[in-house]
Amino acid sequence: MFLVDSHCHLDGLDYETLHKDVDDVLAKAAARDVRFMLAVATTLPGFRAMAQLLGDRPSIAWSCGVHPLNQQEEWDFAELRQLAADARVVALGETGLDYYYQRETMARQQASFREHIRIGRELNKPVIVHTRDAREDTLAILREERVEECGGVLHCFTEDRETAGKLLDMGFYISFSGIVTFRNAEALREAARYVPLDRLLVETDSPYLAPVPHRGKENQPAWTRDVADYMAVLKGVDIETLAQATTQNFSDLFHVPMERLTATAV
Repeated sequence: MFLVDSHCHLDGLDYETLHKDVDDVLAKAAARDVRFMLAVATTLPGFRAMAQLLGDRPSIAWSCGVHPLNQQEEWDFAELRQLAADARVVALGETGLDYYYQRETMARQQASFREHIRIGRELNKPVIVHTRDAREDTLAILREERVEECGGVLHCFTEDRETAGKLLDMGFYISFSGIVTFRNAEALREAARYVPLDRLLVETDSPYLAPVPHRGKENQPAWTRDVADYMAVLKGVDIETLAQATTQNFSDLFHVPMERLTATAV
């Protein structure tokens, strides 16, 4: 079986006490059939540091972007364009809007979000979108910037079924994290049942949001398997079917050929 962690922050894991190094993280993931992962940056300096940490490991792809919560200071869009053009970068982001924590940077968040989409369209690379308390503006900007020309995913989905439908109408993929396993997440589970199997991704968002039964611990890519097992039950399919579908979806969205995924698996 082959699973992909479609969104993790490998540079944020605890390499002092929990993991020996990146290869240790990969080995733990592979032992649970998680054989490929997308490492996501949240700042441009952070992208450079992440790239140095990860090196050219064949089972890891990269995303480059500036998170909406990292918009306190201006940064160079041209630099984002240059870094994102690297062949190892398969996506722009994570980007998007977060009005829950930082309403004071709304204008800067919106400008950044639009620029990520424009660069994604230029480079033919999809966008990875974060949204919190900003549903209407997120959907509006996606439409206005013609996101369908590059595609994208709403990662760590926590919205409702109606929002899922609007994203699906734009051609978006929707990714579910460990939140779907939480006891009070029934509305999210309803949305997960609604999203068709051919538009579904699974992720950890590690080191955050560890799924049941690991809640309270630092998350890690190996636990993508726990999310996938849970999603398979929600979708009424066996785990092999869900794994095959989500891996194919990852390949389709991020333009990573299945031959590369399977040939370079750890």
